[in-house]
Amino acid sequence: MRHCAQLARLVMAVGFFAASTGVHLLADDVYIVVNSTVKAESISKEELRSVFLLRTRTLRDGSVVEPVLQKSGSAHDAFLEHYLERDSAEIRTYYQGLVFTGKAEMPRQLNSDGEVIAYVARTKGAIGYVSSESSTSGVKVLKVLSSERKAERSLLTRVEAAYPEALWQRDIHGSVRLRLTIAPKGNVEEVELLGGNPILAEAAEKAVRQWIYSAWPSRTMTEVTIAF
Repeated sequence: MRHCAQLARLVMAVGFFAASTGVHLLADDVYIVVNSTVKAESISKEELRSVFLLRTRTLRDGSVVEPVLQKSGSAHDAFLEHYLERDSAEIRTYYQGLVFTGKAEMPRQLNSDGEVIAYVARTKGAIGYVSSESSTSGVKVLKVLSSERKAERSLLTRVEAAYPEALWQRDIHGSVRLRLTIAPKGNVEEVELLGGNPILAEAAEKAVRQWIYSAWPSRTMTEVTIAF
């Protein structure tokens, strides 16, 4: 009897853990959905990131889009992780910063896959994400293109970072890792510090903002490391 009671408690504990643990979805388990007026049939990961980080409102085909978020859930967490590389707290802080500085308005937030599908279906230019298990009737599902093509974009002009003399004299060295957003014409539009020595970041950022890449149909993103 004692063994039966212990087994029963173990089963209950496992059941509770399973019920309290969210389902972790992969990128393929999330559909990117748009209103039927959007002409595009696919979207790159970089383009998707730019739209949901409110850096652009236009797709490469010229369609103007309105990003729609979910408030929570497994599809929401998977989308943030795989496409925006942020968690819920980080993306909330990011949007609040844009709103506070007057650069953008907070995107619309909905409660479920069903609400997203309904809103996207009736709203011209709307773009959102849902679980792959959801019905996508009335909306278009975009194929997310691999990021491998970004390697084909060539760096035409490279300006080396100036090693600050005061830091050199003090033997302060290291490296800086940056994420660059590159405009279609090839100029570097945005620079985001990802890691490395923050003391050297200013010199690194000043240099890469002068870099020029080959032209491309749309904005792309790449990561670089500047060594000092």
